[in-house]
Amino acid sequence: MVDFDVVELAEADHPRPGDNAPDFTRPLVTDEFWEDRTLSTLASEADGPTILVFTPMIGSFVGKYVWDELRDRDWDERAGRVIGVTISTPYAITRFLEDEDCPFAVFSDPTNAVAETYGVAHDLDDMNGLSEPRPAFFALESDLSVQAAWVASEWPEFPDYDDLEGDLGLE
Repeated sequence: MVDFDVVELAEADHPRPGDNAPDFTRPLVTDEFWEDRTLSTLASEADGPTILVFTPMIGSFVGKYVWDELRDRDWDERAGRVIGVTISTPYAITRFLEDEDCPFAVFSDPTNAVAETYGVAHDLDDMNGLSEPRPAFFALESDLSVQAAWVASEWPEFPDYDDLEGDLGLE
């Protein structure tokens, strides 16, 4: 087991149910290619709610655990669309998706600006100028209105996935 301290994070100022989620454009990465896409376009094309999932660096243990859990729970078949956001580069994301047989698409956001806009960024272990997203999940309607949200309050923290699926309408 990896030895680490649990750290309480500052309160997040994220979109809440009933708010409109911020739109953005970033490279959307799959295991085969990437291209710039807007969240609003993807949400409007989805057949049901879009689940936006923020994770730390894609190869971190927290990121790996989140994506393994969603793959094992077949979220790709149960949600209208599941899309990730991470600070990793398109190269790293493509390699991860291939190696892990992960069926999701992930936005590459190396500057962490999207997480800042969503109020889910946190500084990395007192490293000046470095931040990453904390784990966070948002269920979005086609017009980007927020149906449900879960945001980590400590690092590392994972949701109760059974409860989360109920909150996100994935039962």
